[in-house]
Amino acid sequence: MIKRLASYIAEFKRDTMLTPLFVALEAIMETIIPVLMASIIDNGVNKSNMKYVCIYGAIMLGASFLSLACGVLSGKFAASASTGFARNLRRGMYYNIQDFAFSNIDKYSTAGLITRLTTDVTNVQNAFQMLIRMFVRAPFMLIFAMAMSFYINARLALVFLGAIIFLGFVLYFVMTKAHPYFMEVFKKYDDLNASVQENLTAIRTVKAFVREEHETNKFYKASETLYNFFIRAEKLIIINGPAMQFAVYSCILLLSWLGAKMIVGSSMTTGELMSMFAYTTNIMISLMMMSFVFVMVIMSKSSAERIIAVLDEKSDLTNPENPIYEVKDGAITFNGVSFSYSKDKDKCVLEDANIKINSGETIGIIGGTGSAKSTLVQLIPRLYDTTSGTVEVGGIDVKKYDIETLRDEVSMVLQKNVLFSGTIKENLRWGKKDASDDEIIEACRQAQAEEFIETLPDKYDTYIEQGGSNVSGGQKQRLCIARALLKKPKILILDDSTSAVDTKTDALIRKAFKETIPDTTKIIIAQRISSVEDADRIIVLNDGKIDGFGSHDELLKNNAIYREVYESQVRGADNNESK
Repeated sequence: MIKRLASYIAEFKRDTMLTPLFVALEAIMETIIPVLMASIIDNGVNKSNMKYVCIYGAIMLGASFLSLACGVLSGKFAASASTGFARNLRRGMYYNIQDFAFSNIDKYSTAGLITRLTTDVTNVQNAFQMLIRMFVRAPFMLIFAMAMSFYINARLALVFLGAIIFLGFVLYFVMTKAHPYFMEVFKKYDDLNASVQENLTAIRTVKAFVREEHETNKFYKASETLYNFFIRAEKLIIINGPAMQFAVYSCILLLSWLGAKMIVGSSMTTGELMSMFAYTTNIMISLMMMSFVFVMVIMSKSSAERIIAVLDEKSDLTNPENPIYEVKDGAITFNGVSFSYSKDKDKCVLEDANIKINSGETIGIIGGTGSAKSTLVQLIPRLYDTTSGTVEVGGIDVKKYDIETLRDEVSMVLQKNVLFSGTIKENLRWGKKDASDDEIIEACRQAQAEEFIETLPDKYDTYIEQGGSNVSGGQKQRLCIARALLKKPKILILDDSTSAVDTKTDALIRKAFKETIPDTTKIIIAQRISSVEDADRIIVLNDGKIDGFGSHDELLKNNAIYREVYESQVRGADNNESK
């Protein structure tokens, strides 16, 4: 894990190496100062030698300034290295997420990925900064201070050795017991973020159904659970503080008692005892630093494992060794296709689909909720891979294509329409980066979006709020269709993408498709029969199986499900007219 994370230090290796160098110099200077102070007391003050005091006082002052300069430089380089390391981790995770297949994304919640990119990376960043600065400074300080203590008086220095062994046992106990709790803490962070994200995304629905109290209670429960786990972890970590205080004051008491006896017995000077007290501070501060680092490492270990999981996640979809970079046409063939989200052949949501669609055809898809309509079309641009069977586009298995090439030729307007923050033009150019204004206007005309855009104050430069919250559902759908049309694809898939527009606009969109993109294969998933009855052929799905495939007239005669849906919708329309 450490080796994997270390690879993301990258261009910040220089700062990472310079930090401990300056930290070591700072520690050396700080351990020299007590020796100089003892010498000034014993050889200068006690002997009334002011020249000695001035010379060694100047040297001590120089050492102090040098220590300060090294401390500033180590802080500067540590900040640069840690923030750069965090940036590289976030970038690495974000880039890897972009390559995820839908099946990979399904493993992680959106809130979980956000927590990993924010809280977890911050924890690892803080731990990294402590490791290259405090965890270098503390051992250096500890080693030098211990060495000088043994040099001054070996018997008294054994007091420090006892304190180190005691604290070592305490830290080991805390680390082994607290880590499992922190693993649970970050899982609960995911739940808390999910609650907040869901509430804010659906705030209009929450208010419409007066569910504020319910959402508040849900957030409270998630927050309370997180609090309880943190309390359990902190109860263990807090042991570190009293143990440290106990070690510090024990050392001071023992040094005072033993040191006083040695001074009386003339086996130790006053200056030496003063320097031992200074080293007590140095050693205890070093141990305190090390304990802080250990606590941070305990927390960051859980975060690091979650980060590595995302970094090492391999996409379930990969390019073949020699991919094909050209899609001949929009012909589509399903050969015995079955699909399971869990990859369990006994739990397939789509079973034994055999369909042949000619290039340029308009195909409608009708079926009840959960009949695998969306699943069927998501296999065409290879958003998922089949569990068994093959899907062919242009007469070639989709698995043989370069993924980017295939998806460039398959425009898909998903069931959940998504617009991004930015102008209408910027949103539409997701379909084609270099689309001209004329191309954008033409695509909007085909999608029946031009009329409402022209009524906006800034027209095509109108700013779309996050998620398209300042346009209606029907307007959002038409903009998404226009964005898909800009790609000039060989296959256009509309996954229930005209549900929010009126029947007249729906008919105009279908008419524009027939006139302007006759060579594009068009697949339209709809709940309304009127949206697909003019299609060349219609697929009827029922519980993951193809129940019928033919023209509108053929299905009315031969397919009970299609006829039932048609009659229910016609009766509903007649009843509305009679009212």
